[in-house]
Amino acid sequence: MSNVVDMEQKNDFPVRKFIKIGIFFFVLIAVLVLVLTNVFIAKEGEYKVVRQFGEVVRIEDEPGLYIKIPFIQTVTTLPKYQLTYDVTEAEINTKDKKRMLIDNYAIWRIANPKDMISNARTIENAMSRMDEFIYSVVRSELGRLNYDEIINDEKSSRGSLNDRITEQVNHLLANDKYGIIVTDVRIKRTDLPEENEQSVYTRMISERESTAQEYLSKGDADKNRIIAETDREIREMLSKAQADAEVIRAEGEGEAAKIYNEAFSKDPEFYQLYRTLESYKKTINDRTVIVLPSNSPYARLLQGYLD
Repeated sequence: MSNVVDMEQKNDFPVRKFIKIGIFFFVLIAVLVLVLTNVFIAKEGEYKVVRQFGEVVRIEDEPGLYIKIPFIQTVTTLPKYQLTYDVTEAEINTKDKKRMLIDNYAIWRIANPKDMISNARTIENAMSRMDEFIYSVVRSELGRLNYDEIINDEKSSRGSLNDRITEQVNHLLANDKYGIIVTDVRIKRTDLPEENEQSVYTRMISERESTAQEYLSKGDADKNRIIAETDREIREMLSKAQADAEVIRAEGEGEAAKIYNEAFSKDPEFYQLYRTLESYKKTINDRTVIVLPSNSPYARLLQGYLD
């Protein structure tokens, strides 16, 4: 009988051993699963926020491997890198009482996650507050400038304006401890409300037409001045040419008279005949009737008497 009991005890030993080993591995696996499910990794460019019953107990901002208390603590992630926020398009009034639409954007980041969670609760709420502050500051700053100063690149002071807007927005965010910092605020686009566009286009066309008319008027004035100067120069040139021609003509006539006198002085009778014939060119035509005595020298010449 004792031999049978010993045999049963020997057969039960491996079973109990396997059961213990199984329990050991089960516990080990359970512990590993528990540890692994409560280990978290903080990466570069992110915050790991550890909460306990909803309250923030710590924030891990350095890359590494961390562990939380199981079943009690939870972990959420917030971005540590810079973010871009497209600010809602808004309408403002300029210093010269003109309405315009402003479209801008902001570069921002979370500087203090604990303050951001405590006062803004979520990233969406933080961006909403940032949007309100940016609109308020932009409206105030642009309200001090005339419309032309905002849209004209040559006269624009946007560089210093962006810096002032960024500084003021950060001051407002810091006062309310939202835990975020705006790196930069930039104006992307300035535009007119639709109802004002046509009137502005009409005014621009009128101004361009007025400028064109000024150019045309100036061109006409220059043309008339050039024509007047040219006419005056032509008259002066013609007057001088006529005077020179009169002098040359007088000199020529004088020279001709001198030649005639020298020629005719050599034969006065021929000269007398020449002058008589020349006078007939002017006094006799096809209707002229001449009555001459038969014994006149001219009649005798016509009749063929030479002496």
